[in-house]
Amino acid sequence: MWLKLGVALAIVVGLASAAKPCVPREFHRTSFVCVCNSTFCDEADPVEALPVGQVLKVTTDKIANRFTEVVTFFNNGQIDENRPQLVINRDEVGQQIKGWGGAFTDSAAINIASLNRSAQDLLVEAYFAKTGLDYNIGRVNIGGCDFSTRPYTYVDTPGDVDLETFALAEEDTDYKIPLIKKAESVRGKKLKLFASPWTAPPWMKTNNDYTGIGYLKTEYYSAWANYFVKFLDDYKREVVQFWGLTAQNEPLHGSAFDFKFNCMGWNASQQRIFVVNNLGPALELAGYGDLQLMVFDDQRSFLSDWADEVMSDPKADAYIDGFAVHWYLDNWVDLPFVLNLVHEKYPNKFILYSEACNGDVEPEDVSLGSWNRGEKYLHNILENINYHVVGWTDWNLALDLQGGPNWAGNFVDAPIIVNPEAGEFYKQPMYYALGHVTRFMPEGSFKIQVNEVNGVSHLTFAAVERPDGGVALTLMNRDLEIPRSIVIVDPEQGYLDVEVAPSSMHTFVYWN
Repeated sequence: MWLKLGVALAIVVGLASAAKPCVPREFHRTSFVCVCNSTFCDEADPVEALPVGQVLKVTTDKIANRFTEVVTFFNNGQIDENRPQLVINRDEVGQQIKGWGGAFTDSAAINIASLNRSAQDLLVEAYFAKTGLDYNIGRVNIGGCDFSTRPYTYVDTPGDVDLETFALAEEDTDYKIPLIKKAESVRGKKLKLFASPWTAPPWMKTNNDYTGIGYLKTEYYSAWANYFVKFLDDYKREVVQFWGLTAQNEPLHGSAFDFKFNCMGWNASQQRIFVVNNLGPALELAGYGDLQLMVFDDQRSFLSDWADEVMSDPKADAYIDGFAVHWYLDNWVDLPFVLNLVHEKYPNKFILYSEACNGDVEPEDVSLGSWNRGEKYLHNILENINYHVVGWTDWNLALDLQGGPNWAGNFVDAPIIVNPEAGEFYKQPMYYALGHVTRFMPEGSFKIQVNEVNGVSHLTFAAVERPDGGVALTLMNRDLEIPRSIVIVDPEQGYLDVEVAPSSMHTFVYWN
């Protein structure tokens, strides 16, 4: 990053775009994408500590900036007490961050593989390198999901209760596993991988189908638990190891009429019985007792009742480590306090956002350059950090121009869109919105309190203390027209005068 030492005032002393700047392209939308190909992709500088008193300010906005860096200084003069202030309080510490990431779906892996090798490398670096989003979490679908080219499981042989025909699919061996290994090579260490099933084999279900209203037959609870173990074993043989599991992706879908893609229904009491009597013991017996097992994996608004029922059996506490949550109703049913309720009742269980994407209900599946979709991402992440969430997982790492492939026609958007015919991929505003958190609030950070003084309207914000002792504060102004003038105060350092432009995102990082 660009540094210049000198005066001790809150002024800009240097301007640095990313280490490699964005190549913008407009697609007649509200903002622009950054274009990458086999020879070039924009990059940011790795985050490195600054001398005491200096502050790295990183800006992304609707009009021009993508991770644009400036270095400023704290001011130790008199503060206008009437101005809106954000006051850092490092004495009030919250949850420890587990990290940030995205999903290695079949579709994502197929899309990335459709590019030539050099472009593939740059795309993986864009997510997992220090010069990219610095992801440390990855989600993997167990068997097929809607973001596959076909419906399948690993044991589609009816009646094979002993799972003798269990076998990973080519989607695993040819696409997802090589991509995971490439990502871990770029990162230089193992990812926190967690896996989720969409459905059991149809012959194990009450409706004998991949989709629609159907539940796991009770006589197959044991076989289904062993199915998880077989999956973990086969990935382990491929030198891919998992950190966690969710017991079922979106269990409420399996009770929804005429549901169109892979699903399996559970209610909370059924999931409790399965975890306590089958899945938990099977994992423990097979040597996976340290795996982080998450239940629920569905919409935030329903979490509290589900958690109460699953945790009603004292035996569940030994097996369940956390609750996985999806974001899809958050914009429609604004109930973040549900997370507080669950945290207060079960403080030793973490809450992880396990899936989110745009384009699922909007008129357009892929909206290249949509600024609003980036804002929705960052607002949701910052809000949830303030409600005890330990991390946030995006959905597909990469999709095609249609928002697929998806065998059920359930197309959506993604932070990176691949155009193999042109040999390009496009980094959307969503990508940069994610980076304002993932790059600066790494695994091991602790959420700290930010107090509002004199009202700070139209701003969303959250702060952490980083493992290296630095402080990172991210804030966003979603107002379309009105800039906001605020003061950021750290009692140990001083203050910063900040002008927050309309439709802009900012991260401030500094060290003691």
